[in-house]
Amino acid sequence: MKTKGKLLLILFLIAWSAFAVITFINHSHNYLFNSYFDSDYFESSRDSYVEQLGKYVLAPFDAETAKEQLSVSQEEIENYRNYYGTLTEQVDNIRLQYSDQIMQAEEDSSLKEMLVAERDTKIADIKKNFESDEYVEEKIVKLKENAINEYASEQASLRQDFLNEYTYFNYHFVNVETGEILDSGSQHQNNLYNENFGDETPSLTVNGTVYIDSYDSNYMNESLRINGKVEKFEGAISIPNWMVKNDSNFAFEYHSFKMAQIIYCIVWITGILAIAGLFTVAKPSKEHFEDLEKLQKIFLSMPIDVRLVLIVIAVVVSFALISSTSNTIGNLFYYRQDLIMAIFEVATNIFFMYAAVSTVILGSIWTWDTINSEEKVKQQIKHAMLYRLSDGMQDLFLNRSVGMQTVGVLAVAFLAGIGFIGASFGGGELVIIYILLFFFIALPAFFVFLRHMGYLNRIMKQTQEMAAGRLTSEIKVKGKSIFAKHAANLNALREGVRNSMSEQAKSERLKTELITNVSHDLRTPLTSIITYTDLLKNPNLTDEERKQYIDVLDKKSARLKTLIEDLFEVSKMASGNIEITKQHLDLTLLMKQLIGEHEEELAKSSFELRVSMPKQPLFAYVDGQKMWRVLDNLIVNAMKYSLEGTRIYLTLKQIGSTAEFTVKNVSKYELTENVEELTERFKRADASRHTDGSGLGLAIAQSIVDLHNGRLAIDVDGDLFKVTVSVPTAE
Repeated sequence: MKTKGKLLLILFLIAWSAFAVITFINHSHNYLFNSYFDSDYFESSRDSYVEQLGKYVLAPFDAETAKEQLSVSQEEIENYRNYYGTLTEQVDNIRLQYSDQIMQAEEDSSLKEMLVAERDTKIADIKKNFESDEYVEEKIVKLKENAINEYASEQASLRQDFLNEYTYFNYHFVNVETGEILDSGSQHQNNLYNENFGDETPSLTVNGTVYIDSYDSNYMNESLRINGKVEKFEGAISIPNWMVKNDSNFAFEYHSFKMAQIIYCIVWITGILAIAGLFTVAKPSKEHFEDLEKLQKIFLSMPIDVRLVLIVIAVVVSFALISSTSNTIGNLFYYRQDLIMAIFEVATNIFFMYAAVSTVILGSIWTWDTINSEEKVKQQIKHAMLYRLSDGMQDLFLNRSVGMQTVGVLAVAFLAGIGFIGASFGGGELVIIYILLFFFIALPAFFVFLRHMGYLNRIMKQTQEMAAGRLTSEIKVKGKSIFAKHAANLNALREGVRNSMSEQAKSERLKTELITNVSHDLRTPLTSIITYTDLLKNPNLTDEERKQYIDVLDKKSARLKTLIEDLFEVSKMASGNIEITKQHLDLTLLMKQLIGEHEEELAKSSFELRVSMPKQPLFAYVDGQKMWRVLDNLIVNAMKYSLEGTRIYLTLKQIGSTAEFTVKNVSKYELTENVEELTERFKRADASRHTDGSGLGLAIAQSIVDLHNGRLAIDVDGDLFKVTVSVPTAE
């Protein structure tokens, strides 16, 4: 508790020291070691008095002398004459003005005669303006004389105001040129203030030239200049001692200055004591400012930029309160009628000043502890409100249409509010304009906004259903807005999810079949190997039986080896761990070699081979070994699964920039499954698995073709089976 009390004392001493220093900076030049006559306030009054003394008393405006200078130029005559147009235009205008009035006065002959006479007089006056320059000149001179008379009357009124305001000044001057003496009539020996003009100091100079504002704005655009003499005066101005005791403005100002001087000296002395107390009695340390734990925790929970703004606001408020308080205590003499209210105002300002300065000090110290290292600065910036707001603003304009529409709606709402306030205080015309803008801009924008929000709610509701797994209903796409595009995208996503789920179900089914087929195809030769190995252990076997069993073991082990090698190869291809070495290869020559490889086997079979290939070389940029494997697998599959006594067609041709190899045959097994699944692992056209194939041939071929950026396609038409391999040709 004692520590908190000391903290409050430290904050008060700092606040009062700041108050005293700023007050000293603002007011010391007027009040420290200066008299009232050295202050800015008196200098301002003195300058105003000297200026008006010369203007209204020493060299006053003389209307008669000014009228003697009057002259009229030809340009002024022409401006006056043609201001309302040409002679014809002005006459027609006068006649038009009186025509309706004369027609309405048909029944009153005397009124009609009066109106006609008035009209004719004006027309005659206009005609005379165009006939005589002297006539126009006389009118302009009269206008100028009227302007001079008005100005002289105004100056006389201002002169009286001047004499009434500055009663505490005395003057005594002599016109240097004429020797005329001008005196206030009351000179005293004992003066509080005295200032001389002339001899060793500059004389008082008065310029008699004046500018009178446009004497008739209908005809003249420039001010009327009256040239006057520059006159010099020597003499003095003074303020007598007895004026201090007199109940006058000067006495009030003088005693107010003295009172303010005393109060400011007290403030500055106590400020020095406060600064001394800080370094002797208080001795503030960092630990003192950490006692207000709850307040510190609340303050530090705010984002860094909010804290900085609060500190800046507290600084501005502190300076404003210090300035206001220092001005108030300097003018306490003015509040002598309501001194209690003035003292209460000063006390209130000092309390809030103390709170604002304390906020600045505590906020600055606490904030510094959170940003006194680079790592802390980065952390604070990430949690800053402006940082998060800017991040959100960037997201707002990820789609420019949404961002612009949002800004547009906010702008319309803001302007509608401002317009309502303006129309409330602006009168009828603004109300009409506001109503038009409201019904044709603000209200349509409001309805469009509501419609979009309703559509967005529908989209969100159906999105929730999609997230719950209900993918049957499609979101209705309405219009061409950004929300309609979003609905279309969600529909596409929904369709993609449905296809993905279908593909996943298919994948699970094929995976199950793969495990089953692998188990079956590996177990069959392995079972035979185990069985015949046990049979070979019988010592009573004949040589013929032993040879027969060894042949079976040899075939089954070769079968098992082929299965394992094919499985290993297709796994490597699926995982992307296989490398290919591309080179320029003549596919025509490769096809001839393949046919030659199987020529003997084909000759023994019941199949008839039909081959079609180009006569010239057909080059492609491929891996020769891998491409040999593809084409060999296709030819072997054709011989393995073709119906006996049918033809096998092999075709190689170039189509554009693609080399196309085709194998066609009639299958001896009914192709009832999805033809796309034939390229899956362990898939065979022979579903009963009567043949010795591994079921990996087409899967391996598919993978190799994919590595060459080619395409393998399977077509089935009844029992007709067709495989097409397309690879890019070499440039």
